[in-house]
Amino acid sequence: MIRAGALLAAALVLASPAALAQTYPSKQITLIIPFAAGGSNDIVGRAIGKKLAEAWGQPVVVENRGGGGTMIGTAAVAAAAPDGYTLLLVSPTFTINPAIKKTMPFDTVKDFTPVAFIARSPLLLTASNKLPVKSAKELFDLAKTKPGQITYASSGLGSINQISAELIALSAGVKFMHIPYKGGAPGLNDLVGGHVDLYVSSLPQVLQLARDGQARALAVTSARRSALLPDVPTLAEAGISGVDMSSWWGIVGPAGMQANVVNALNAEIGKMLTSPELSTILANEGAEAETMTPQAFGEMMRVETERWIKVAREANISID
Repeated sequence: MIRAGALLAAALVLASPAALAQTYPSKQITLIIPFAAGGSNDIVGRAIGKKLAEAWGQPVVVENRGGGGTMIGTAAVAAAAPDGYTLLLVSPTFTINPAIKKTMPFDTVKDFTPVAFIARSPLLLTASNKLPVKSAKELFDLAKTKPGQITYASSGLGSINQISAELIALSAGVKFMHIPYKGGAPGLNDLVGGHVDLYVSSLPQVLQLARDGQARALAVTSARRSALLPDVPTLAEAGISGVDMSSWWGIVGPAGMQANVVNALNAEIGKMLTSPELSTILANEGAEAETMTPQAFGEMMRVETERWIKVAREANISID
């Protein structure tokens, strides 16, 4: 009887959340990327999945579940078991959607557990060579004389291109005209062709165009200059404050994940960010690795969501 009782007690301990967390991971992990294959999100997500598999000796399956403005893949993770075996790669869209969508099938705060921050990359304000400005200051001076006449392209309604351009305009006290495209490529083609005046995008999208002189890089949106374009000033240097923003990546899981599992993932991802292989991959995306505690990452996303809500309200951006 005593032996049976001891075995039962041991079984209960092993089945407890804390014990299960200590054995994590013991099976396949699925990392969902809520975008189609290709592009920065896919590249960064697959690099993280590869390094996790190497470090832990467990398979990490990366699934692209694009569609619905990231709603499909994100909703799948919100509904998954909070055991750490289903994770989601998030980027600025995760914090923009609550600001621009009237209804969503999940709550980005209540239905997810922040796990780890990965990296950030500044955005670049780029102008057509046909626009008669050579600096951000000249652009804003011109825009004040032509309210609503200077156009900017975006990859679609509610995109980071749109909401970032609107934040810049609001901060500078000017008004631009939005020209939405079905994707970034046609917008960039029209920027180079002079059919649209401005484009705010991630560095990889426009870096080569700027280096080749096909478009004019006016300013980066980060607090400091980018090593990839060291001669391009920040918006703050142009006298525009409050526009420290970037493209970024992180990992979240379903709400209710055990702290031990979250901390294990956070520590392992932080460790891998120092590897030369991952540093090179991030550098190619114009990004720099950055670590945060899960709590700091959650707070960052909360603050960013509140900022986009304010911008969307003032710029009258809404979808649905």
